[in-house]
Amino acid sequence: MNIAEIARRAGVSSAAVSRYFNNGYISEEKREKIRQVVEETGYRPSLQAQTLRTRKTKLIGVILPKIDSAVAIGNMVAGILSAFNEKGYQLLLADTQNSPAKELEYLSVFNEKQVDGVIFIATVFSSAHKKALKNMQVPVVLAGQLLSGYYCVYHDDYHALYDMTRLVLEKGRRRLGFISVFHQDRAAGLDRYRGYCDAVKEAGLEELEKHFVIADFTMKSGYEKAKELFDKWGRLDGVVCATDSIAIGAMQYLKEQGIRIPKEVMVTGHGDSVLSQVVEPSLTTIRYSYEESGRLAASILLEILEKGESVMKEIKMGYEMVEKESTR
Repeated sequence: MNIAEIARRAGVSSAAVSRYFNNGYISEEKREKIRQVVEETGYRPSLQAQTLRTRKTKLIGVILPKIDSAVAIGNMVAGILSAFNEKGYQLLLADTQNSPAKELEYLSVFNEKQVDGVIFIATVFSSAHKKALKNMQVPVVLAGQLLSGYYCVYHDDYHALYDMTRLVLEKGRRRLGFISVFHQDRAAGLDRYRGYCDAVKEAGLEELEKHFVIADFTMKSGYEKAKELFDKWGRLDGVVCATDSIAIGAMQYLKEQGIRIPKEVMVTGHGDSVLSQVVEPSLTTIRYSYEESGRLAASILLEILEKGESVMKEIKMGYEMVEKESTR
């Protein structure tokens, strides 16, 4: 079975069959005839032959930090999948388990293994990362971080955390603490910390800038760092957290200490995870359009693959502050 035989059975030209398999334009009538023959015969075109002919593999590499670490990553991947599935591409997912070394390894693998392009859901940009990106032979779109000179889809982490801190301050709280993540992660770490600092400074509470600790992205770390925060700075009346997981861990610590939320201490998170809705009390948080950001990153890469470039260079996504019981 080959394209010529498919064309003969469907009563169309071989060129129409070729366009069918390469997502080119053909009439709906011809498309349906070809589809029926393909379904009856079980024919599948040779990926190797398509690659040799078109120099396209129809494969996209997606590098992500940890697929089960947060709702954000899963939703971004869902958005990426929805865009590429419509165009007949397949995804190769590379889970780095939050390892910068693995990120570099997968960038190298995808550069060598003939994917058509890469979407990199990035965490840090070391000099080694920047060198690897510069040497990529296939187009790369960054998701979740901003890096000058590259196609990027990212979130407004700075203003989101600034507004969240302002919310707590406007409710009369004056002894805040912040549980951050490592600042090498510009978006979740540095930009969110900057938002917290600028909000407390504008409120005339500069001394609160030093009321912070660094956690990793887990509830366990949130629990431990909440204890460290209170041990260092005494009784606080508000805890602003860089992620929902951290915030839920902090809430667990406060409950074990008999501290009432939000009456004695307000707590906020970031990310609008499912857990933020079911924890008691429900968690005030920031909602991003993660699935839409994934879809936009895929759209940029598709435009580059089809046209050689994209009119969309850097896209900053908005956010929504979702107030729940932990600050009411």
